[in-house]
Amino acid sequence: MSQFWSQRVQELDPYVPGEQPKNQQFIKLNTNENPYPASPKALEAMQQAVSGSLRLYPDPNADQLKQSIADFYDIDKACVFVGNGSDEVLAHAFVALLKQDKPLLYPDISYSFYPVYCKLFGIDSIQVPLNDSFEIDPRGYQQDNGAIIFPNPNAPTGMVLPLDAVEQILQSNPTSVVLVDEAYVDFGGDTAVSLIDRYPNLLVVQTLSKSRSLAGIRVGFAIGNAELIEGLERVKNSFNSYPLGRVEQLGASYAMQDREYFESCCNQIIATRESSTKALEALGFDVLPSKANFIFAKPPQGQSAEAIYLALREKGILVRYFKVARISDYLRISIGTNEEMQQLIDSLKTI
Repeated sequence: MSQFWSQRVQELDPYVPGEQPKNQQFIKLNTNENPYPASPKALEAMQQAVSGSLRLYPDPNADQLKQSIADFYDIDKACVFVGNGSDEVLAHAFVALLKQDKPLLYPDISYSFYPVYCKLFGIDSIQVPLNDSFEIDPRGYQQDNGAIIFPNPNAPTGMVLPLDAVEQILQSNPTSVVLVDEAYVDFGGDTAVSLIDRYPNLLVVQTLSKSRSLAGIRVGFAIGNAELIEGLERVKNSFNSYPLGRVEQLGASYAMQDREYFESCCNQIIATRESSTKALEALGFDVLPSKANFIFAKPPQGQSAEAIYLALREKGILVRYFKVARISDYLRISIGTNEEMQQLIDSLKTI
């Protein structure tokens, strides 16, 4: 530890992302990236944006992008906030909305950035256990709290909480902000955006990294009551008033507008997820029901998840293994192309 670090920095245990190899020899099924390219319309718009105008600052309010998101969901633009990836949007939400006098509630098996943010921003928290089937139980959120956050579908399990169960949590916590992290909702879940008019305490956060294949430009957004959005804007403008460049704003805007391409990619990934699940089950894997662009699979009895992870790596295939209580017997496998998933299955047959 450096003598120049603050006490807060010395206490941090930073988030560790999935491995990003420096060469292309691996089939990457470890970081939940979309196996298909971004919308051709978005790519063309970004190419055109690379011009002399890059010498000028971008629109700090990202009005065109906000309008494209608002049009997609048929909501008012005042209900939309955008940021440099959903992780930044979440960080602003932790500061603006989730840091309260009472503890923040989130699932014990969930996105591992949540405890990192809690420590970074000095937020007391309580982890609410998933049930024995790895499902979020709304009854666990009927305890005293300052705010609530959970992914839906959950990560790394991929399991979805039905919209009526989300509403149950909202109804039980009318004075707490409830943040639903929907990074993977486009692969089979029902978005909670339809509930924002009825619940002023609801904030929905999404990303263009997964279903719109734009992980490389880092764009995320939040949708909620205008009062919640104003809180996020106050934090953003106290931290970085220009979080998205001209290229990012234009590409993301056109990606939101290209609904046909978006739906085609999502449907292809869903179909591949279902066929891959059946293939893994035929090999003896226990696969949780996923509504995400990944699956959470437990190897056959007597087989070590960690050993299989290492053996696959030797064969040039990366999946994700978490050496964490309750889930150390599972592998998280991102959905690739049909060809990539077939190579995974063929490799597993030889291990």
